[in-house]
Amino acid sequence: MCCRGCQAVAQAIVAGGLSDFYRHRTATSLQAQDLVPAELDKLALYDREDLQQSFAVGQGEESREAALIIEGIVCAACVWLNERHVRALPGVQEFSVNYSTHRARVRWNPQQIRLSQVLEAITAIGYRAHPFDPGRQEQLQRDERKAALRRLAVAGLGMLQVMMLAVALYAGDASGMDAPLRSFLRWVSLVLTVPVVLYAGKGFFVSAWRDLRRRQLGMDVPVALAIGGAFLASAWATVRGSGEIYYDSVTMFIFFLLAGRFLEMAARHRAGQAAEELVKLLPATAARLGEGGEQQVPVGDLAPGDRVLVRPGESVPADGRVLEGHSSVDESLLTGESVPLPRAPGDRLTGGTVNNESPLIMEVEAVGEGTVLASIMRLLDRAQSEKPGVARLADRVAAWFVAALLLVAAGVAWWWWQHDPTHAFAVTLSVLVVTCPCALSLATPAAVTAATGALTRLGVLTTRGHALETLARATHVIFDKTGTLTEGRLRLERVELLGQRDRGACLQLAAALERASEHPIARALELAGAAPSAATQVSASAGQGIEGWVADRRYRIGTADYVAQLRGGQEREVARTLPDGVYLGDQDGYLARFIFADQVRAQAAEALQGLRDLGLEIELLSGDQSAAVEAVAGQLAIRRYQARCRPQDKLARITELQRQGAVVAMVGDGVNDAPVLAGAQVSLAMGGGTQLAHASADMVLLSEQLPHLVTAVRASRRTLRIIRQNLSWALLYNLLAIPLAAGGWVAPWMAAIGMSGSSLVVVLNALRLRVAERG
Repeated sequence: MCCRGCQAVAQAIVAGGLSDFYRHRTATSLQAQDLVPAELDKLALYDREDLQQSFAVGQGEESREAALIIEGIVCAACVWLNERHVRALPGVQEFSVNYSTHRARVRWNPQQIRLSQVLEAITAIGYRAHPFDPGRQEQLQRDERKAALRRLAVAGLGMLQVMMLAVALYAGDASGMDAPLRSFLRWVSLVLTVPVVLYAGKGFFVSAWRDLRRRQLGMDVPVALAIGGAFLASAWATVRGSGEIYYDSVTMFIFFLLAGRFLEMAARHRAGQAAEELVKLLPATAARLGEGGEQQVPVGDLAPGDRVLVRPGESVPADGRVLEGHSSVDESLLTGESVPLPRAPGDRLTGGTVNNESPLIMEVEAVGEGTVLASIMRLLDRAQSEKPGVARLADRVAAWFVAALLLVAAGVAWWWWQHDPTHAFAVTLSVLVVTCPCALSLATPAAVTAATGALTRLGVLTTRGHALETLARATHVIFDKTGTLTEGRLRLERVELLGQRDRGACLQLAAALERASEHPIARALELAGAAPSAATQVSASAGQGIEGWVADRRYRIGTADYVAQLRGGQEREVARTLPDGVYLGDQDGYLARFIFADQVRAQAAEALQGLRDLGLEIELLSGDQSAAVEAVAGQLAIRRYQARCRPQDKLARITELQRQGAVVAMVGDGVNDAPVLAGAQVSLAMGGGTQLAHASADMVLLSEQLPHLVTAVRASRRTLRIIRQNLSWALLYNLLAIPLAAGGWVAPWMAAIGMSGSSLVVVLNALRLRVAERG
């Protein structure tokens, strides 16, 4: 025998005198491996490295991340169950589920656990999971709507028929009805209720059994108890020919609960449309140019280095640079900015944007999960999956609330059984129905998803779950200068020669040192036509400058003091007296001083005034020279500002404010701002900033329109207000409904309407956030 279980079964067959089974069977019994569902066998395909390249992002040998679709989620309790179960698996580093889109983000250690094992673990608790595919997601949503409509139709038709029979029975009780006719109407009601319970209400029982099997109390546990108890009691009364029946309450409860969940599902789909619109931005095919001419290929077949033709009206299939052509590109769906942006040879193109006027030939630089669009999707998924503090509190309350509800229902049943047994069951049924905590669990995810979707359409990407809640409580907003309050497009105004090198040589050296940098100075030198030399051993000192070797000679570019350190001594004393600027030098002294100019963003003054009107304190912390910082502060009426700030200086100022009780929002764009963005309670990175700044920030201003920052603050405050309204309503409703139901003043059918209405109020209130108020 393969195991003791098979041995015990075989012994039982023989001991029971059923050994003829072995003589008459026509086929060999299945082996253990044959009993494994084919679906589970297919999951092993997702462990293949070549397949994972299409949907997973590698973060080193010990970390990998992928987006999944989870089928079978019906409520917030399903999200909680999946997250708790998968996070407990060894090797799973992070797992979160977006309730609105039913997408999950999983990060795991491939050396400790395989992706197929994660998918099998999800299957083991009654759900199905597979890597995210936009087409399949859309199909699943269509199937979900069709199935929900079918269940709703069956429940509605059954409810109408049973209600008509119930009216006849009530009238018969008042006027006198023959017992055979009453029994006949009861049996007809039973027949009509069976498909409503077994088909339309099947999901409640499946979900409740799944929760109980995992020793959890989800929202569908009291629902299943109420429906199952009322139906079985009614069926028993019908068979006996005496006692109360509740077919009308059962069908009405199922119908209203399904109607509420259908409306909630529709609202959830609409709230998640912002993410779905981003997914659909990329075209299905692209015109790849090769030796044989133009060839239409799937976008998934593109690789870095490919040359692609993008015709007018077509979407850019991947990230890259323009090789030939001049046109303008519409980035409105991606950034919220409605004005098309000009593109010429050398300019960047982002996958998902739309070419407007003329054909462009581009070189592909990034595809698949490496594109800007994919990173935006990951950040948006993370934001909608992560829960703010108020949501985690609500989840904990909901879990305890179900347990408390069952205890209250048991106590109510015992009291009524002692005082009036004839009404004990009806009153207990009303208590179970009226207090279903659906509204409590929907209060936060519905609001957060609606708000993040509305802000995404404006070009304000929320990347962390706590961002809206924290931004709503912010008291101070700290700005960086270059690339944030200014456009970050530095222009080289002039070069002052301080050594024996000519202007061209100094520009070449400066460009060589800045070549690997993402600082605006590097772009300004590139625009000035500086052809960089080859630099080696390049290293950067945050807030001070860059050092490197060119042709066996050591150079530095940055602040006067930083460059003077190559010589030390008296040279550093001289550096303190020099005017502001960017200096280039070597061991022999200074070679040149570069003077750059930047322009304040057109709507910066308007945005800062909007923030002040909201009661926020504004500060400017910049690593730039005093004169430039003072000029910008004066132009924008900023009273508190500091110049020549290194990252540690900015972080120290933020820490000081936090010690004083301030809630700090930091707005920056550069690589030097990354630690400061991480140090603030809530941080916002400009869309044109570095990838590191985006990863460190809680929100990304993709539109680069500062007035949208005002919109984000207003939206966050409104979101927090609506979450509190929803939670208050859910708790108030239950505090009022429980005593009324326990006192016998609420009939079961009234309880069904009240519970569904409570959930609908919460969802409709959250949907008000779908339209963000513009700053």
